Amino acid sequence: MQIIEELDYQPNILASTLASKRVYSLGVLIPEPQSEEAYWSKPLIGIRQAFNEIQQYGVEIKIYQFKQTDASFFKEKAAELLKEQHDGVVLAPFFSRESKVFIKKLEEREIPFVFIDSNINDSSKISYIGQNSFQSGTLAGKLLDFSVPEDASVLIIHFAKEMDNQNHLVQREMGFYDYFKQKETPSKRHITTIEINDPASNDYFAPIEAGIKKAGNVKGIFVTNSQVYKVAEYLEKYNLRDIRLIGHDLIPTNRDYVRRNMVDFLICQRPEEQGHQSIITLFQHLILKKTVASENYTSIDIITKENLDFYQEFNTNNYGTN
Repeated sequence: MQIIEELDYQPNILASTLASKRVYSLGVLIPEPQSEEAYWSKPLIGIRQAFNEIQQYGVEIKIYQFKQTDASFFKEKAAELLKEQHDGVVLAPFFSRESKVFIKKLEEREIPFVFIDSNINDSSKISYIGQNSFQSGTLAGKLLDFSVPEDASVLIIHFAKEMDNQNHLVQREMGFYDYFKQKETPSKRHITTIEINDPASNDYFAPIEAGIKKAGNVKGIFVTNSQVYKVAEYLEKYNLRDIRLIGHDLIPTNRDYVRRNMVDFLICQRPEEQGHQSIITLFQHLILKKTVASENYTSIDIITKENLDFYQEFNTNNYGTN
């Protein structure tokens, strides 16, 4: 023991793990992508890449995916996950109320968990991996403040069911309003929020048109999620090119509308990196016994037509297990 102290010997935890032949089981509960190119297909890329890096250390991952259209699907998949003996969980708390019930059960069983994409502060999470949603909304407000006339109206559009149950979208909206509230010179802009409660419906032109007409003199629109392409489609069809449009996430449809000058700014949050880092963070906590940061924010990137083709997306070479 004296020699160990003098040499500051540290055991090789990975070697010990391999020798013990113990298998660590990780459960991942995230939304099902609405298509192969939709936003939630991207975290899966990072999750699979992380698994390829750490599977040699006796790690198994099981993915549970719930539909985004109804909170009951979340409850169903959460129940499935709890039937298994997982050592740790990665969770997208997409539906706030149902997530809190699930989190309580994880805490009762002393199962460590990591949040991805959306955060719930009053919980015993190991870490949150994702964007600061409030600051993302503040950034959107600043971009529109710079790019639309002072006397213009601005719309915030949510494409979401049970809006009050989706914490990250609420935080983005709050950040947007807070930007104008904190301005030294009070803003004259009229800001209106509308909710399109059936995002899966193909009839989204009508509520967009109704929102624009009701607000009057709309020169800026902020869409709080990746479905900004729906508003771009509407604006292009009616040649409303004087309305500045901001949304989230570099999915192919959004990329196309940026190229066609219909989306002015995309706020991106590196979802592949989120997926990768969530697994690595749980691995570091469970197996390497490392202390991990409780808040691990990904960058808030602004994409325009001018830098679209030069934007460096997720690269596993930049995010190892060290």
